[in-house]
Amino acid sequence: MLTPKQHSLLLFIAQEIEKRGVSPSYDEMRKALDLKSKSGIFRLLSSLEERGFIRRLPHRARALEIVKTPQAKITSIQQHYTPPQETEELLIPLYGKIAAGTPIEAIRDMETHIPVPTTLMGRGEHYALKIEGDSMIDVGIMDGDTVIIQKSDTAENGEIVVALVDGLEVTLKRFRRQGSSIALEPENPAYQTRILPAARVQVQGKLVALMRRY
Repeated sequence: MLTPKQHSLLLFIAQEIEKRGVSPSYDEMRKALDLKSKSGIFRLLSSLEERGFIRRLPHRARALEIVKTPQAKITSIQQHYTPPQETEELLIPLYGKIAAGTPIEAIRDMETHIPVPTTLMGRGEHYALKIEGDSMIDVGIMDGDTVIIQKSDTAENGEIVVALVDGLEVTLKRFRRQGSSIALEPENPAYQTRILPAARVQVQGKLVALMRRY
């Protein structure tokens, strides 16, 4: 499942290729997604390429090819309007703010639940967390957002996970396995990637959706 920023970028690229016959520039992508720097675009493109959604064509400027889309093929920049339908919702536990130094088990508040559309969730158990901080801002995860997490103790490279470090510190970061180590990558150039022995990192869930109140 793509993050909202990844999905928006993929849609924008597809629309620009269809409309102009050429993929947009990095600066056009940055402006379209309202990002402050091109580094966020580089990360989003790398993630889309790793997941097989796009292909970068060598030796050609501004050459991107759409390989697949998450759902139906994008055929037109004009989006057809579909009247909203009633959506089934489920109550899932809101565990609190995801913050350094606090294990998930310690921040559970089983009295607090929030309704979440079932269309935002996959199989299995889910829980919600409030985001505190801006370390994932370049993929559109902002301070104060609510993220929906699917419980899991495993993850694929490139997925955004809730990771427990040393049994104490919980963080939301992009997951990459590097031999016997785990890299926890932020999506904000102001923060550094942490590379830790795999034994020190425990995956506690994978990001499947984000909810924001305006």
